[in-house]
Amino acid sequence: MSFDPASDYPLGSRRPDLVRTPSGLGLDELTLDAARAGRIGPEELRATPETLRRQSAVAFAAGRTQLADNLARAAELASVPSGTILEIYTGLRPHRSTAAELEAWAERLESELEAPLCAAFVREAAAACAERGLLRADDHAPV
Repeated sequence: MSFDPASDYPLGSRRPDLVRTPSGLGLDELTLDAARAGRIGPEELRATPETLRRQSAVAFAAGRTQLADNLARAAELASVPSGTILEIYTGLRPHRSTAAELEAWAERLESELEAPLCAAFVREAAAACAERGLLRADDHAPV
């Protein structure tokens, strides 16, 4: 399937054939009637990595590089369990993690969760936290 980020946006109206749910349902199958009948559940309403990567390409083509970067990271995280994402988010809060703990998250993102862009983001955040004195310096439990 060819995809042109400049002419295929918005995907939902110009290229609905490119938008699928996690189980492969097409947009035309996502109806209120289907939800009421129990044929689709909330898990089907999540964006897929493929759709997020396409949205990132659209943003990049439009010169919106920060949005493109965010969508690319979101594509990496789309298949990561929400509990893991919450743990990482909590770890990134001020004084919650040591530099070593954040590096461990970055390594796990990179190797185990196949999210190198997110790993780089965690490393960047860890450096910023270190510079601002926002890392947990000791082995005490987080505040």
